[in-house]
Formats: sequence, structure tokens, C-alpha cells
Amino acid sequence: MTSAILEISNVGKSFPGVKALSDLSMNVHPGEVVAFVGENGAGKSTLLKILSGDYQLDEGQVILDGVVATHASPLMARQAGFRLVRQEPEIVPDLSVAENMFIGEYPSLSGGRVDFRKMRDTVTEMLKRYGFWGLVDLDTLGRNLSPAQMHIVEIMRALKDGVKVIAFDEPTSSLTHDETEQLYGLIRQLKADGLGIIYVSHRLHEVMEISDRVVVLKDGVPTGNLATAESTEPEIVSLMVGRELEHGFKREETTRDEVVLEVEHLSSRWHDDISFKIRAGEIVGFAGLVGAGRTELAKVLFGEYQKSGGVVRICGEETRIKNPSDAIAASIGFAPENRKAEGLILVRSVIENASMAVYSALSKFGVLRNRQMISAVSPFIEQLEIKTPSLTQEVGKLSGGNQQKVVLARWLAANPKLLILDEPTRAVDVGAKAEIYRLMDKLAQEGIAIMMISSELPELLAMSDRIIVMSDRKISAPVEKQDATEEAIVNMALGSSVS
Repeated sequence: MTSAILEISNVGKSFPGVKALSDLSMNVHPGEVVAFVGENGAGKSTLLKILSGDYQLDEGQVILDGVVATHASPLMARQAGFRLVRQEPEIVPDLSVAENMFIGEYPSLSGGRVDFRKMRDTVTEMLKRYGFWGLVDLDTLGRNLSPAQMHIVEIMRALKDGVKVIAFDEPTSSLTHDETEQLYGLIRQLKADGLGIIYVSHRLHEVMEISDRVVVLKDGVPTGNLATAESTEPEIVSLMVGRELEHGFKREETTRDEVVLEVEHLSSRWHDDISFKIRAGEIVGFAGLVGAGRTELAKVLFGEYQKSGGVVRICGEETRIKNPSDAIAASIGFAPENRKAEGLILVRSVIENASMAVYSALSKFGVLRNRQMISAVSPFIEQLEIKTPSLTQEVGKLSGGNQQKVVLARWLAANPKLLILDEPTRAVDVGAKAEIYRLMDKLAQEGIAIMMISSELPELLAMSDRIIVMSDRKISAPVEKQDATEEAIVNMALGSSVS
């Protein structure tokens, strides 16, 4: 095999009270895809931030293309040839696609003017070369891009020039199946071009399909460096969590007769004549393609978006929900898909974020008492086993799985009758995913009605009592658990058999 293009030798990184990485050594060769896997908090993000110049290592060294890399800043990392495609694309809302791709590196004419023609020609050439031409318009503003289009812009920005090693951090979390296949095609092309590729994902089936080697991290320590072709998913999971996880998840039957949520003939900007029910102790899954209106339906029910017609009843009583405060008062909880942008205030503490749904009950004359917040929320933080140095830790510094648990703790403290979960295990590792499944099952057994939106068909099939498929502004008749198959759901999402 050719010499490594990226060498990581005995790298260590510590934070106050936490050893994030310890004695990590591994290589990436030209034309090789190396996947990094591990539970949230295992050290994957820390490594990427060291390579991209966001963090400085404490021990060891990184050698990129034969040169010791200091990477004292993201600019230095980029100039050295390392690029990171982040899980949450960094898009400027008021700039066009072309401008976003060249941000900070605009080609110039004499006099310092931007050479817009060269910029557009370069962007057009790249989109055609990598198979994304026609999927984004060069003049579209960042604020109008879909999540998948934002990822395309982020990838093209990383590939502009001088790239030697590129890292993908959870690249498919916002992509459809077809878009994921396009990404695979791109990665195979980059392999053929001789780039070194790092791939970080919680979706092990992706890791098995696209990678050549798998590096497993647990608590900042490497526990495996395996040839993908000679490995199995159970073997990798065991190295990740230190134990074998039960394959799949089987729920107990808990449905009761009481109807918690009843929606009749609801219409909105995104929906036509939507009607369905969810009973106490029932988990109803919502499937559909990206853009089918599932998230918008959740936001209408939670008062973030307004309905134009129809009736919503909670426990038999018609409920007028004009804003999220009305929804909380009606005993509705909502964990949004984008927890960082919509579900959390990242610079606030764990205890503040977990208490948000019960602020009004805890405050006196508009003043919140820290002791009361701790008393109200800490039992749920303990129940969910949220890993945090303290309750005053900024929630933005927690791992993704622990951030999701903080959102769930907030709604457990509010004691909802209906809990809406939008992509509850997005970018969550296999261990945390199993914990969330157990929690959902426990809540259903306690009589809470759960509306679960998910793009992962195995998750829907395992967790749902019934599945409703959305397509073309409408919904299907509910598919009972025993009748649900992946093929049937996909066909309905594509528009067949939709009532």
C-alpha cells in the first residue's frame, strides 16, 4: 500500500475533568475510506475538531502529506489540505449558492472587485463534475436551500482546490435514499482521485457499505481498527459499547381506549384534509419522503405554524393552539428534528434547558429559583443517565445523544399527554438509540400518546403500533403493525395507495 497521506500518532486531548482522546494512532492512505464509529462522547468530534484546527491537541502529532500539521486555526488546516464537511452546514442566509461556496475566497479582478463570472463558471464546472448539476441553482439564497442542498454546497466548498484529506461528519442525516446514493458515488469518485477520506456516521449499514476500514472509539480510547470486509455489525457494536446489544427492539402492547389526540380535516399551507387519532399508550409512526409535510404537521400541532382549517382535540376537548405556550398548556410536548437550532439554547446550562417547559410553574413574580429548577428536573436527568460534568454545564458542550436526552428530560418534567418526537434518534449512536427506544416504550406503558416522525424504516417498523404515510399533502390510512413492510411504506410514500 502507498504511504499514508494522514498519520495520527499517540494523539491525546483533555478538557477539565474529561479525557476526550487518549493515545489515538491510525493512518489514512490515498484512495481509502476510514470510518470512525463510537457512541456519543467517544471522541469522534474531538478528533475532527483537532484535524480541522478548532481544537489544539495536548499530546502526539498529526502528519498530513509528510508534513507535521500544527493546524493552529481552521484556515491553517484548510491551507494544509484538510477539509471537514460538517453535520450542520455553515450557510450564510443572505448569500447565493455560488457566493456561499466561495465565502472568504472570492476570485478577484483588478481593483479588488469580485470576479463573479469566474466564480459562477467554477461552481458550474464542479457541480457537473461531481454529479450535482441541476440539484441547486447558483442564484438561490442560503435561506431558501433545503437541508440536502445545504450539504451539497458544503461539500462543493470543501472540494474547491488543494484538498488532500476530506472528512464527512454524519453526512446523510438530512439526505433521502437517492441523495445518499449520490453521495456514495461522489465518495467513490474521490477515492479514485486519490483523496484520503474520513467518514463518521452512527448508521453502521452505511459504514459497512462505503468504508475500507473502521476505527472504533470508546471513551476516547481506540478499541478496534478493523478491515470492513472482515468485520460484522455486531462485532463493531460490541467494541463501541463494551457489550452486545440486543438486535432490534420489541415493544410491549400498551394501547388503551382513550383517544388523546384527534385531528379532523386539518388543512394548512402544507396539508389538505388531514384526519387521524392517537390513543393513550400508542406510538404512531409517520413516514414519508423529505418534503412530505411531516415536520410541518408537527409544528402545526405545536403552534409554531398555523392551521387554516380543521379541528384538534386533546382528550376529547377541542383545543385552539396559536403558539407553543398554548400547546404546552394543553399537555403537548415536542422534540424537534433540529435539536441544536430549535430544541436547545446551546449557551445555556443543562438545568436551564431541561426546565424550560415548566418555567411558568417554577417562577414566582417572574423570578426563577435555581433550587426549584434542580428539584423539578434532576430526577429526569438521573433517569435518562445524562452524562454531564454538572447541571450548570453549557448544553452545547454535551454530545449529541446527551443533548437529545436533555430535550426529552424537559418534556418528562412537563408530564405531557401527547409527545411529538421528530427524528428522535437522528445522529444518535447505537447505545443512546437503544436507551431512547426503552424510554419511549416506558412512556407508552405509562399512557402517554406518542407521535413519532422518522425517516428510518426499521425504526418505524420496530417502534410503531401503526404507521401513517404522508404524500402529496395528504396521509394514508393507518397501516397496522402486523401489515407494515418497508416495501409497502415506500410505495405509499411515492404516491400509490394514498387516500
